[in-house]
Amino acid sequence: MKKIIALILSTLFILGTLTACGTKTDDNNSSATKTYKVGICNYVDDASLNQIVDNIKSQLAAIGKEKGVEFDISYDNCNADSNVMNQIISNFIADEVDLMVGVATPVAMAMQSATEGKDIPVVFSAVTDPVSVNLVDSLEAPGSNITGTSDYLNTNAIMDIMFETDKDIKKVGLLYDVGQDSSTAAINDAKAYLDKKGVAYVERTGTTADEVTLAAQALVTDGVDAVFTPTDNTIMKSELAIYETFAKAGIPHYAGADSFALNGAFLGFGVDYINLGKETANMVAEILVDGKAPADMAVRTFDNGTATINTDICAQLGFNYDEIAKAIEPHCTKVEKIKTAETFEGQK
Repeated sequence: MKKIIALILSTLFILGTLTACGTKTDDNNSSATKTYKVGICNYVDDASLNQIVDNIKSQLAAIGKEKGVEFDISYDNCNADSNVMNQIISNFIADEVDLMVGVATPVAMAMQSATEGKDIPVVFSAVTDPVSVNLVDSLEAPGSNITGTSDYLNTNAIMDIMFETDKDIKKVGLLYDVGQDSSTAAINDAKAYLDKKGVAYVERTGTTADEVTLAAQALVTDGVDAVFTPTDNTIMKSELAIYETFAKAGIPHYAGADSFALNGAFLGFGVDYINLGKETANMVAEILVDGKAPADMAVRTFDNGTATINTDICAQLGFNYDEIAKAIEPHCTKVEKIKTAETFEGQK
């Protein structure tokens, strides 16, 4: 009887030890499943960044199924509040996540600072210029515990598209948030392009939804013929509130992502955020599952070749979609249609 009791206690101890290690047992083959804890923090709730997060999650689920592992994802959104952002990151560290994902430049920078001296890899997503904000030493060799994907915008290409659509543009409005690092290089590139072309421009900025609305109204009063916005999260978040202002005034809004066009801009040009999200997830898996070091993993950049035209706004502006698409084809790899909506659900 004592031997039986001893055997039972020994078995219970072994089972308890396996449970404490955080592994899971597959009922089909009785093998332990490795689980990786991933913390994802999103900067703001907008169509572009949400699309990235959705595709990170779905791609990690697919990779987990393929490789026989699981990714336990903790997700939160700081809504551009730095205090909330830092608390989210602190929670990830306290929860002992295996890796953190920072969506957009401010989150990536906060994660970089918080993980200094700690053995926690960071993968960023949608960071336009990771070198200039000192996230990485170079795109080819990041050099630390952080790497990721960039949504760098080819500003000259979108400006070429703008003037291909209307060769008689005399004044361009530049609408952006001066506090967004993602806008700095693109706005400077736009100014250089317009200066070289001899076209006037006026800058209007906003850091809140109300300020952006006032800035949009001011651009109409300024008499601009077109408006340009780079991959700016503040303007993206406000697009649904301002697109009618431009459309009613007959002013096409050109922007640095298809999500702007989804939310009412005339044309969005830039990175495919579905692919960007998937590639971010691939990098997460390569670090956690394959054992690669972020320091040696080149930042992944993408072709800025997709132009997305909002057909609702195109018609409202009096443009012929087929003519516009044909005219801009030489400046992009493909042209896509989209209709005004809040999310991409049902459109892609």
